[in-house]
Amino acid sequence: MKLRFLSTSALALILPGLAQAQDVTLIVNCFMPPQHFLCSQLLPGWLADVEAATGGRVSGLVLPTSAAPPPDQLAATEAGQVDVAVQFNGLIPGDTVGARVAMVPFSGSDSAERNSAALWATTRAFFPDEFPNVELLSQFVISPVQLYSLGDQPLESLADLESRRVWALPGPLAAIGSAIGAGVVSTPAVESRDILSRGVVDASIGPEPHSVENMQLTGYIRSLTSFERPLYTSSFSMMMNSGTWGRISPEDQEAIRGVSGEVFARRAGAAWDAANVEVLQHFADAGVVTVRADAAFNADMQQSAAFLNDAWLAEAAAAGGDGAAALAFYRAAVED
Repeated sequence: MKLRFLSTSALALILPGLAQAQDVTLIVNCFMPPQHFLCSQLLPGWLADVEAATGGRVSGLVLPTSAAPPPDQLAATEAGQVDVAVQFNGLIPGDTVGARVAMVPFSGSDSAERNSAALWATTRAFFPDEFPNVELLSQFVISPVQLYSLGDQPLESLADLESRRVWALPGPLAAIGSAIGAGVVSTPAVESRDILSRGVVDASIGPEPHSVENMQLTGYIRSLTSFERPLYTSSFSMMMNSGTWGRISPEDQEAIRGVSGEVFARRAGAAWDAANVEVLQHFADAGVVTVRADAAFNADMQQSAAFLNDAWLAEAAAAGGDGAAALAFYRAAVED
């Protein structure tokens, strides 16, 4: 029997005591591996806060395996396949422009916590109605992507990159690699270890350090280059099925909002910050050198990625939003 198809009432039958004396039992999906701290700590911690804030009237569980593939988290929530899920904003179709403001290159800070709080504040101020078919609970940003060299020479100028073959995820990172004139090899993340281990490339644009360690790529990296503002960051949205939300009393809805929104955004960002610090220490222990890009390299990279900034502004305008104001607001908020 697949847990994804069980209703709350059915779960109550097979898990006695779980839903007793509870008005609503939330079935929460996590697309990451079950041992990832999003699944094992952040979402269970949020559920504990929800239960405490609602006096036990709302509780829940995190499914042991994902009920839907990563691109379909929003669709699964809209359909009521699950009650709550987290979706990578880069995979959400439609007019979710504001959710991607944190993904405009060179816009954030090195702090995922500050970026997460800034994203939530920005979308509330400029794009509050982008998720009409679900209840948007929170949004957050993970640690920034870094630029890695697999050779002995760190990447310290645009010329260094122009002479390299570079691995990058499909999408914005691969587009940046192409814009700077590198020879780009773009594959899904699951294929990155094969590419790096066989020496097909000698540099990599991303991913963020925690994923590098999880994918066992550390042994192939010799140095990383960080920039004044992050090259790129990924953002996520956490949402609840509208029907489920409607079964919760107004008082408990407010209680849930009180432990979601910026509160959860900061907690999620802080978790990635802590993991990032730990992994960067592991990098140092493994002999990976960290260098900071100078002013010229920062300027050249920002200019090379400017087309993505322009594309996002055009999308915001097409959606009827003031993209320039929203982006300025976000960039200022990450400094707070």
